[in-house]
Amino acid sequence: MIQYLFRRTLLMIPTFIGITLISFVIINMAPGGPIEQKIQAMRFGAAGVEGGGRGGSGIKQAGMSTEVLDALKKQYGFDKPVHVRYWIWLKNISRLDFGQSFTYEEPVVDVIASKFPVSLQFGVASLILTYLVCIPLGMAKAIRAGTKFDSVTGLILYITYSIPPLVLGIFLIVFFAGGRYFSWFPIGMAVSDDYDSLSLGGQIWDRMHHFVLPLTCYMIGGFTELTMLMRNSMLDVIKQDYVRTARAKGLEEKVVMYKHALRNALIPVATGLGGFFRVFLAGSLIVETVFQLDGIGLLSYKSILARDYNVIMGLIFLSAVVLMLGRLFSDIIYMLIDPRIDFK
Repeated sequence: MIQYLFRRTLLMIPTFIGITLISFVIINMAPGGPIEQKIQAMRFGAAGVEGGGRGGSGIKQAGMSTEVLDALKKQYGFDKPVHVRYWIWLKNISRLDFGQSFTYEEPVVDVIASKFPVSLQFGVASLILTYLVCIPLGMAKAIRAGTKFDSVTGLILYITYSIPPLVLGIFLIVFFAGGRYFSWFPIGMAVSDDYDSLSLGGQIWDRMHHFVLPLTCYMIGGFTELTMLMRNSMLDVIKQDYVRTARAKGLEEKVVMYKHALRNALIPVATGLGGFFRVFLAGSLIVETVFQLDGIGLLSYKSILARDYNVIMGLIFLSAVVLMLGRLFSDIIYMLIDPRIDFK
């Protein structure tokens, strides 16, 4: 196992370089970068001066000399070839220096960290609640396969899965937070205005109260996938010979299910446990936009629109690391659940 982990760790290096290199090249080839935006802003300013009645001065200011363009390229770090800029970026991230955000004019680390609490709450809460609900529900559906319980819960799950998050978010706001029907939950922002004056218990409750509706909208679709995966995996295990043998020996049904069947049924489900690391970057553009939450999802969208290359590459770096660590963690979980699995 140690050798396997060592090999996987070594393979992460070329994988990481491949992901970031391709992303870096594509991003830098995209039009509308910070230099183009700066030039556009200067031209708009010059056009405004021209319209103000200063004759031809506006036309002169609108023109971009070679010196100005070179200065802008040097300011934003575009005065070097792409491969050189990528090498500089690699050296900088080795010191966890992601550069400055062109849009926020702050270090990228500070920009991402400011959006981090919202996404972390989404990720941790959805991970815990999903597995606490879906594994027992999937087991219950497998044990009662073909019954009314299985049919009704399956219908409910597929209905919730088919509802678009945007529609569900609007529905929740109108009925439970808009004041037209019920005003049970607040809307907008992640905390109340008097959050800092509350006690620790009050602050926890305030965050929970604000996150009920967006969290419901964020995770309700994932319930169906994991529940049905658990159900189908459990059904396959129940049909195995060793389960029938355990029953033939006179063991109680609970012992057969929880001791013999459950452990093997969890093997396919363990793949999703690697998503534990994704809780640090969880985010949803639709949910954050509808509920006015400033998280990682909205930051990614705004950074792409603004061509904020440093923020985009910072998020790609974190996503690549999280993805690779999640895959490795899933393999470890495989071996812990079933010692017969041995990666060589």
